[in-house]
Amino acid sequence: MEHIAALLLVIGCSNSMTDCRELQVPVSIFETADQCTAERPFAMGDVQGQAQRIVARCLAVDPALEDDYDQVVWKVRPDGSLEASLAISGLVMASNAVRPEKDYLSQE
Repeated sequence: MEHIAALLLVIGCSNSMTDCRELQVPVSIFETADQCTAERPFAMGDVQGQAQRIVARCLAVDPALEDDYDQVVWKVRPDGSLEASLAISGLVMASNAVRPEKDYLSQE
C-alpha cells in the first residue's frame, strides 16, 4: 500500500468565481507536502487556459486513513480563496478551512 502525504486540488473558475470545477492535473498525489507545494505552480501552468481563474491547494492526507477518504469537499470564495478538506462518509477528517461552512460544494 502506497502512503501519501498530500493531495493537490486544482480548481478552475469563471472570472467572477461563481462557476467552478475541479481540473485534472498530471500528478495529484505526493509522498510529502513539500513535493506537493513545489509542484503546485507547474500543475497550475499545465491547466492554464482551461479556466479564467485557477486556484490550487495541497491537502494533507493521513496515511492511516488514505484508503477511507471518499470525498474532496471544496468551496471557492468570491475573493478567490479556496477552502478544501478530505472526508470519509460525510465526516470531515482534514481541513484547511477557517470555520465549517454548510454550503460546501462536494466534488468526487
